[in-house]
Amino acid sequence: MNIRNFSIIAHIDHGKSTLADRMLHRTGAITEREMRAQLLDGMDLERERGITIKASAVSVNYTCQADGQKYLLNFIDTPGHVDFHYEVSRALAACEGAVLVVDATQGVEAQTVANAYAAIEAGLEIIPVVNKIDLPSARPEEVAMEVEQILGLAAEDCLFCSAKSGKGVEELLEAICTRLPGPKGDPAAKTQAMIFDSVYDDYRGVVVYFRLFNGKLAVGNKIRLMGTGRAWPIIEMGKFTPKMTLMKQPFAAGEAGYLVASIKTLDDVNIGDTITLDNDPAREPLPGYRPPQQMVFCDFYPAGETQFDELRDAVDRLHINDASFTFAPQSSEALGFGFRCGFLGMLHMDIIQERLERESKVQIIQTAPTVTYEILLTDGSVIQITNPADLPDMSQVDEVREPIVSVEIITPNESLGDIMKLCEARRGTYKKQQYMSDTRQILVYELPLAEIIYDFYDKLKSISRGYGTMDYTLTGFVADRLVKMDILVNGQKVDALSVIVHRDKAEQRGRSLLTRLKKEIDRHLFEIPLQAALGGKIIARETIKSVGKNVTAKCYGGDVSRKRKLLEKQKEGKKRMKRVGTVDIPQEAFMAVLSSEE
Repeated sequence: MNIRNFSIIAHIDHGKSTLADRMLHRTGAITEREMRAQLLDGMDLERERGITIKASAVSVNYTCQADGQKYLLNFIDTPGHVDFHYEVSRALAACEGAVLVVDATQGVEAQTVANAYAAIEAGLEIIPVVNKIDLPSARPEEVAMEVEQILGLAAEDCLFCSAKSGKGVEELLEAICTRLPGPKGDPAAKTQAMIFDSVYDDYRGVVVYFRLFNGKLAVGNKIRLMGTGRAWPIIEMGKFTPKMTLMKQPFAAGEAGYLVASIKTLDDVNIGDTITLDNDPAREPLPGYRPPQQMVFCDFYPAGETQFDELRDAVDRLHINDASFTFAPQSSEALGFGFRCGFLGMLHMDIIQERLERESKVQIIQTAPTVTYEILLTDGSVIQITNPADLPDMSQVDEVREPIVSVEIITPNESLGDIMKLCEARRGTYKKQQYMSDTRQILVYELPLAEIIYDFYDKLKSISRGYGTMDYTLTGFVADRLVKMDILVNGQKVDALSVIVHRDKAEQRGRSLLTRLKKEIDRHLFEIPLQAALGGKIIARETIKSVGKNVTAKCYGGDVSRKRKLLEKQKEGKKRMKRVGTVDIPQEAFMAVLSSEE
């Protein structure tokens, strides 16, 4: 049987998942009755937000009208958001081709460019598809020219379709069979299969998703993972059609599916590792993936009735199903014991927090997200920190280096000036701009990652009225005049509120931060001073007034000394309470650290 392995890639909300649903319906993998939106998105979160978070692999059969032959189509529906680009890169490594979907109303956007370049870099054959041609504002011919001008893919090679109505889907399936190359693997060679994903099942252990490049695999074979050197017998194999379907016949080179081999922990399985036969191993592994690079870090601490052990179990379970999320134990004087967690981006962090609360029913306090900093010490050594509280004493520090990203922004012409002002305000360095069409341009800036992780994308969307898009890649670490700003609440340093800032902006940032904290922290029975400090120097202060109680209300006359005595007694009580009282700091206060002061 002929085999075609391909991924569906696009910018977020350009119709990948709808197109995947339509292809499943057209090939007979699902019936009209089973048809529903985002069929391959298994999490409620994915359907609620209308986005794909995890890549989904499917195998379907199709009879090509052009040559009358049967084809096995193995395809992967991938996420479109920049935070999940790692999922896309894994999917592309398991394929020979890619279907690049572009919205006929939005045109080429930032993640379209990033995903297309990733596919070209992987050596894949690309079929460009202009989707949503049934919309009144669609401009398919213009978008096809954009694809040619920006991506270098011929406009005449673009296919026009509407995933929602099904128009053009048949032509796309035909093009996949005729234009994409088949796998080049050798069934007679030694077995080499790449792991492109894995999930944990409470009853079967780790379920490994693989693509077989060379040789054969069958139930009963004892496999070895070349990265760890450990071996297990295969007890179950199958394909996603789109449900898990058992397959009795052996898998040959070029096929993709899943296997179960009684692997108990996900730590035994590394994404990108090579599977081979234990009794007849391959000489060398397949080229794997680069490990995911966490861009954003924050702390999770138990809150409410949740205990530390419950949070630890919840984090463990979630890490099993999402290896790109990392965690390590952390402690805070203000918040107790918790975990320092690493994420691919802000959306990834938001998804992880919501999954923890939904799936494991835990309550958590999340600190403000930060990035990784490189610290050059005076002895010449270099360390990395992900928490401002871990910054060594400045007498031991020679340089503080922050991560710099190259940001590619696609924007309408009328928003160009305001977006450039936004980039300049965030310490950006202009690199270049390129004309896409009469109405849009590509703008490239280098920006500190810490300046864009929170609200930069929201401000970009607001300035461009929703038409601006962005993609970023890490370029390295650059030294600057960075200092740690400590926040003191009631005279006590709260390390979870510490932040690394640029020296020139420290005082302004401190004042605005304390103003927001004053709004977020409730008034207590005693006065609460809020202070921002650089080392031992206080640079800003705000005061939260105490909740007043009229202790003289019961005095209906008599000498004024009676009232004065009661007021003095209240004043002494407030002082005592201020010394021993604790301040409840709500979740919103930790996130206030990130709010922009513009």
